[in-house]
Order: sequence, then C-alpha cells, then structure tokens
Amino acid sequence: MIYKNIFIDSDIFLDLLLTRRPFDRFSELLLQQGKTGQFKLCTSTLILANIYYLIAKNFNKQIAKKELKVLTGIIRMLPFEPDDVEMALNSEHVDFEDTIQFFIANKHSCDLIISRNIKHYKKFSLPVLTAEQFLEIL
Repeated sequence: MIYKNIFIDSDIFLDLLLTRRPFDRFSELLLQQGKTGQFKLCTSTLILANIYYLIAKNFNKQIAKKELKVLTGIIRMLPFEPDDVEMALNSEHVDFEDTIQFFIANKHSCDLIISRNIKHYKKFSLPVLTAEQFLEIL
C-alpha cells in the first residue's frame, strides 16, 4: 500500500528529541524520509504542545522552541478542535489521548499512524506501524 498522509504520534518525536535509544535512530530516519516529499508527515497541535512541555521540562524553553521550529518545518500541523474531544469522550476506546489523535488523523485523511505504542491504536480503523516497521516496508 502507498501511504500519502502519515500521522506521527508523540512518542516518535520524543524518542528523537530525548535520545531514547535505540528508537531515536528510526525516528530520525523517518523524518529524513519525510523531507523527500514521497509522503506527508502530519501531527496534531496537541502533540506539539505536549512535546514543548516535555522538552522544556527536561531541558529548557529555548531548546523546546528551537526543536519545535525544526519539526514544524518538516511536518504538517493538524488542528486540535472541540469535536475531537467530543468524539473521544463518546468513544469506547480506553486511551483518551490516543483516541483524540486517531480522530484528528482520520478527519484529515491520514492513511497510517506511526507510533511506538501500537497497542493503544489496535482497535482503530487506521493501520498503525512503528517507525521501524514503516521504514522496513519503504
């Protein structure tokens, strides 16, 4: 299958930015592939806010801003809107935050979610792969 719009979950970015070995290598390769234009990498504004908070907490606000500026030059930002919360609240899925991410990805025609925590996405209608799995099928 050819994937055109790929939704990236927060753990993929955090693996790279917090140098979580060995996963950071796959995250870096994924972002490099995204720069080629072969497919579009997307994430939600909620994920970007969460990443800023965690990077600022682990390092500082200046580093967090710098890293987000780099990321936003590579990825397409998808809005986090009230209906995403409503759909997640009315859903039977257990992980609230991942459910919100699914609804954002689905609403914006993403055809794949990349996450290291794929078990939280198993009951959704979009396919889910780890960064490593996705890179293997390229």
